[in-house]
Amino acid sequence: MTENNSETASETNATDSVTEGANTPDVPPMQLSVNPRSKHFNEPALQRGVGIRFKDRVRTDIEEYDIAEGWVRVQAGKTMDRKGQPLTLKLNGSVEAWFEDLGDSPPVAKA
Repeated sequence: MTENNSETASETNATDSVTEGANTPDVPPMQLSVNPRSKHFNEPALQRGVGIRFKDRVRTDIEEYDIAEGWVRVQAGKTMDRKGQPLTLKLNGSVEAWFEDLGDSPPVAKA
């Protein structure tokens, strides 16, 4: 009888973990980069399309962002470094991100 209760409890816990995964909002990562050399590069997230609002303005020129720290990196014109990579500027402010493939009112990741 004790064995049946433990089996039932393990089945319930497995079901709860699946339910929790289904209820979590579908939001982009807290940090993301478009540069494949970066450790924050996430190709599946980029393929879905990530919208960025920086300082209450939607931006399409963001190279990298960090929502928790509140900054974005944008390319500094056509200037390149000695390795051929674009130079970027780090701008501080409020950052919000969402997946564009979720329609008109997607869940938004913000600090």
